[in-house]
Amino acid sequence: MYTAPLFSALGLHFKVASERLAPLQWLGILLAFSGIAVAFLGPASETETPDLGSMLWGDTLALLAGAAWGMTTVVLRTTGLSRLPATHTLMYQLVVAFVVLMIFSIWQGQTTFNPTPAVWASLAFQSVVVSFASLLLWFWLLKHYLASRLGAFSFLTPLFGVALGAWLLDEPIEPRFLLGALFVLTGILLVSGYTTVQQALASLKHRAGPKTT
Repeated sequence: MYTAPLFSALGLHFKVASERLAPLQWLGILLAFSGIAVAFLGPASETETPDLGSMLWGDTLALLAGAAWGMTTVVLRTTGLSRLPATHTLMYQLVVAFVVLMIFSIWQGQTTFNPTPAVWASLAFQSVVVSFASLLLWFWLLKHYLASRLGAFSFLTPLFGVALGAWLLDEPIEPRFLLGALFVLTGILLVSGYTTVQQALASLKHRAGPKTT
């Protein structure tokens, strides 16, 4: 799923001149993605018996979802949607999603609704926070900032998930997760803080250069 920034950066690199990444920023994206791999691609536990075929099929679907997510950003930045208010873009997204998911749920026979308090709370969170507030903020950010730099921050999502699991559910954090988190944060620094990093490197190079009298 978190290959999305790679796909969006690649698409925007050829479509929008202002979105082109420098080699150091590409290194940052690859480093951040490598951090996700280091944090989560570990050996299976003794209680896990993964089905290789199902696992590869699931990974392929997740990769396609990441590509679709990344290309969505490319479309938002390179079409007339980039000139519309964020509220309009959100409305189009939610209307289409409602129609498509409603048809799919009827086709799959998943129309049963059991209105328990937990279900209502989950529905409220997904509707207000995830589908409305966060998407509205994302579309607003895409209108004011470079998408290729914003996308790098999505690598933080699974790290926040694990950190909250450790905090709220007392789930253990393994050393490889901490190493992966370090890679992710370094990668984001290289992508989003490219100008600052470039200035710092230039300053160090100037100080280390030969001094003349």
